[in-house]
Amino acid sequence: MKKLRVAVIGLGSIVPMHITPILHFDDAELVAVCDVKEDRAKKAGQKYNVPYYLDYKELIIKEKPDIVHICTPHYLHPIISKFALENGVNPLSEKPMSISLEDAEENVKIAEQKGLKYGVILQCRYNDASQLVKKHIMDGSLGKVLAARVVLTWYRPDSYYAESDWKGTWDKEGGGVIIDQAIHSLDLANWFIDDEPVSVQSCLFNRNHKVMEVEDTGEGFVKYKNGATLAFWAMNNYACNEPIEIRLLCENGRAVLSYEEARIEFNNGQVLSVRQSIDPSIVYENAQDYWGFQHIKQIRQFYDSVKNNTEPEISGKEALKIQKIVSEIYKNNAGQKFSKKSV
Repeated sequence: MKKLRVAVIGLGSIVPMHITPILHFDDAELVAVCDVKEDRAKKAGQKYNVPYYLDYKELIIKEKPDIVHICTPHYLHPIISKFALENGVNPLSEKPMSISLEDAEENVKIAEQKGLKYGVILQCRYNDASQLVKKHIMDGSLGKVLAARVVLTWYRPDSYYAESDWKGTWDKEGGGVIIDQAIHSLDLANWFIDDEPVSVQSCLFNRNHKVMEVEDTGEGFVKYKNGATLAFWAMNNYACNEPIEIRLLCENGRAVLSYEEARIEFNNGQVLSVRQSIDPSIVYENAQDYWGFQHIKQIRQFYDSVKNNTEPEISGKEALKIQKIVSEIYKNNAGQKFSKKSV
C-alpha cells in the first residue's frame, strides 16, 4: 500500500505530539520538516533523516506531500493552510485554526472547492473522559445539556511570554488564556451542548503579567438557541496547572469531568466513571501532561479520512464552531488595551 507522504512545518515544543504518531504509523512516511530557525530545522532533519527547509512554500512545492502538519505560531496557521490547500495538499493545523474568523472561513471554503481535507487539532475530544460523556449525551441517556460550566486555573509565568517571540501578542498569538489555554475546554463544553450560540458575553483582563499585551483572565456567558447556557472562567495566574473542570447539568443527570477523568451521576441513581488510559508503548519526548496524549487518535482519524476520501471528524468546518465563539469573546473586548503591570 502506498504510504502517505507527510511533512511538518514548525518544530517548536508541540512537535513531538505530531512526529511521534507519524513515525508510529505503518502507512505514513515523514518526508520533510521545516522551521524558520535553521538550527532547529537542521537538527530535526538530521534526527529523522529527512530534508529540512526554512521556507514552507519551498517544501510544499518541492516535496508535494499528501499531508502537512502545521505547528507554527497562531498567526501563521491560516496562511500556511491556505497555501497548502491552493497547492493540493491536505493541511492538519494545530489550534487555533486562525486568529481571524474571516481567514478561517475562507480556508474552509477553499478546502470544499478543492475537494481536500482540512483538519484542526482539538485532541481533547478524544480523551476517555470526553468520549464517555459525549456517548451518553448522544444516546439520550443523559438527555439534553441544560447548562455547562468551565473553570480553568493554570500557571504561566512572565518568563513563558518573555522567552517567546510571539506568545503574549495580539498580532501573532491573537490573545492569551482564552485562545491558547481555555480553547480546548470551551470546545468540549460547546461540543457537548451541540447547538447554535445566539449570544456571547465576556470580559477580559490582564491581572498579573508584566510582559505581555493580552489577557491572562477571562470570564463570560454563552446562550444557545435551544436554551442551554455555558458559563466560563479561565486564568493562568495560579501557582500550578490544576485540572480543568467542566460541569454539565443535563435533563437526566449531571456530569463532571477534567481531561483525565469523568463521573456521571444519573437521576435514577446510576453512576459511571472513567480515568484516562495511556498507551505505554508510545513515548512522546518532552511532552507536557496538560496536552494529553490523544493527538495520535485525531491524527489517525485524519489520515484515514484522506485515504478513504471521507470527512474528518474535526474538520475545518467543525472547528469553526469554537472559532466563532472565541472570536466573539475577543470582539466584545475589541480596542481594549491591557496595561503591563509595573508591580
